[in-house]
Amino acid sequence: MTEKSVVEILNSSILSQEIILKGWVRTFRSNRFIALNDGSTIKNIQCVIDFETTPEDTLKRITTGAAITVKGVVVESQGKGQSVEIQVSEIEILGDSNPEEYPIQPKKHSFEFLRENAHLRTRTNTFGAVMRVRSKLSFAVHTYFQENGFNYVNTPIITGSDAEGAGEMFRVTTLHPSKAPLTEDGNIDYSKDFFGKETNLTVSGQLEAEAYAMSLGKAYTFGPTFRAENSNTTRHLAEFWMIEPEVAFMDLDGNMDLAEDFIKSVLKYILKHCQDDLEFLNQRLLDEDKTKPMNDRSEMSLLEKLRFVVDNNFKRVSYTEAIDILRNSTPNKKKKFQYPINEWGADLQSEHERFLVETHFKCPVILYDYPANIKAFYMRLNDDGKTVRAMDVLFPGIGEIVGGSQREERFDVLVAKMKTLGIEEEELWWYLDLRKFGTAVHSGFGLGFERLVQFSTGMSNIRDVIPFPRTPQNAEF
Repeated sequence: MTEKSVVEILNSSILSQEIILKGWVRTFRSNRFIALNDGSTIKNIQCVIDFETTPEDTLKRITTGAAITVKGVVVESQGKGQSVEIQVSEIEILGDSNPEEYPIQPKKHSFEFLRENAHLRTRTNTFGAVMRVRSKLSFAVHTYFQENGFNYVNTPIITGSDAEGAGEMFRVTTLHPSKAPLTEDGNIDYSKDFFGKETNLTVSGQLEAEAYAMSLGKAYTFGPTFRAENSNTTRHLAEFWMIEPEVAFMDLDGNMDLAEDFIKSVLKYILKHCQDDLEFLNQRLLDEDKTKPMNDRSEMSLLEKLRFVVDNNFKRVSYTEAIDILRNSTPNKKKKFQYPINEWGADLQSEHERFLVETHFKCPVILYDYPANIKAFYMRLNDDGKTVRAMDVLFPGIGEIVGGSQREERFDVLVAKMKTLGIEEEELWWYLDLRKFGTAVHSGFGLGFERLVQFSTGMSNIRDVIPFPRTPQNAEF
């Protein structure tokens, strides 16, 4: 008698075999039919017990959420809804679940309620599906880069530099707030701190990844990043995961090619390997859409959106061209945009990005050559002196999903840009060294992993695609 998972039983022809199966009870009806799930698939398997020969006290303990072991034979199902079931010969209760107290009962729960029970929410169909897709996407990311000659580099989580210049960072210190040593001018003396200087949780591994690209050729990071941005929205997290490839000797065109190829590859992977979960999530969204007014319904289903990205070439459009399109667009002229586009230099919002993708071009879009003053210091300045070799990849339903650039490889230009922005040379002396010793054209991009999971699963709130979300006023679990 061998132990099997639900997915193994459903995906292989093992009729008449005796098996052992362990899982959690989803439902128990008529004192006879147990719907059992072990997390290996969205599908439950029906386990049929003989209540006449099962002790009364055991029957009472078969409740939603209980962990059990069953032994039995796999047979063709007599009922509707499943092809096979298990005729149970033995059952053991491994862990009881009090039905009066167990929060995840077999009924519809709000996502808000499930966030408050994030330790148990993966026992629901929706969150089980989302987290299996997340896991497969993560594997696909590593597979793509490893198969394309990239070296995986673990960049520091504690850092002394602010890669984005945003300043919204979490401070890391061992100094006691009320007993911290002070300098002569009354500020906290960080030279007495653990690292001898002011340090923070990283907002990006990019700068360190550049160092590795400038010796290993192709490098990528995939790790946690942190923003102390007090944004309580459906799009922001204080802790999230970033995918950041950096490539030596690659210009902006190569960077756009890489981003497009990478995204298509990982989405193809989940379309192939997450069919059951994606079909469930697709149906969930279709059902949700039926409850909305016609104007608020999605033009494409989840599976259509995924195929839309995989099957279409990404349209490449300069920022300047995009501004002209937006300025002359009907929603702009009719003042339908929340943020009207009046002049060149405007920072594009999600509504503008989605208009370009979903309404104007009807395909994914890569915008490039942005105004220098709305982009980071490390992006390569163009010959016009006012734009940089930056690019953003825009998706349907979500807007920007990738941000990247050709990096500024010229020492004197980089130093001048840092001076203008008040970035100390001493803080990034090592980053400047990369421009002094064998500099070369190089490029890279960043992709927020949770945004990719959101797009892939159709979840509208980013807190529902990370196991234990960290947001303002919330560090539960």
